[in-house]
Amino acid sequence: MNYDYEYFKKEILSLTTIDLNSYKEKQMKRRIDTLIAKNKIVGYDKYIHALHTNQTLYDEFINYITINVSEFYRNPDQWEILDKTIIPELINKFGRNLKIWSAACSTGDEPYSLVMALSRHIPLNQIKIFATDLDKQVIAKAKVGVYAEKSIAAVPKELKDKYFTQIGPSYKISDEIKQRVEFKEHNLLKDTYPVEYNMIVCRNVLIYFTEEAKDEIFRKFCKSLARGGILFIGSTEQIINYKDVGFERKKSFYYEKP
Repeated sequence: MNYDYEYFKKEILSLTTIDLNSYKEKQMKRRIDTLIAKNKIVGYDKYIHALHTNQTLYDEFINYITINVSEFYRNPDQWEILDKTIIPELINKFGRNLKIWSAACSTGDEPYSLVMALSRHIPLNQIKIFATDLDKQVIAKAKVGVYAEKSIAAVPKELKDKYFTQIGPSYKISDEIKQRVEFKEHNLLKDTYPVEYNMIVCRNVLIYFTEEAKDEIFRKFCKSLARGGILFIGSTEQIINYKDVGFERKKSFYYEKP
């Protein structure tokens, strides 16, 4: 049998439900080959066997391919637009009990940033963020809520002082912020999407996907939003065909469902 990358993709889909065909192949294959070499395993077939029998290797693989680069208030200028313009408009349109989904939330930096941003406009006990990621390890880390100083560098000072406690070189986010976020495993490529959301935040994740996969996800996001709802994407992304997938462009990185 030819144990090539096509074989590997099929086996991974069967084992993990992750469809590697939806990721940019050259980039992803290079990452996977590097990981296999690091573990001193020769051949895709032997690596697949190891993933079936070794939980540590399996967890490492999932964590490695679900690219987790995250930080609080990433691209602060865009968060300022959120604070000054988007949140007030959403409250005016939908009221204070906003339904907000942080998709591909990684280690929690983004949903916790959303809670803090909303806390300037809405009492904390009225804030609820639904946060999802494919990787249960990063969700576990998010629930712990301990971060390096670098991760929280862009958090506005008054929010940092109010909601973080320094523990040695790290910073722990307060329980009152953590309690406002519900975490759940979710695969953007295969799972059902929630509906009637007022805002979806999915930033700097879809750059790793093929154009076809991105299109499909953007269409599903559009269906997930209520009319007048907002999609907030990352500074490395843009939706060229935003009208085709159902959006109007509101501002750079913000798209509205008409």
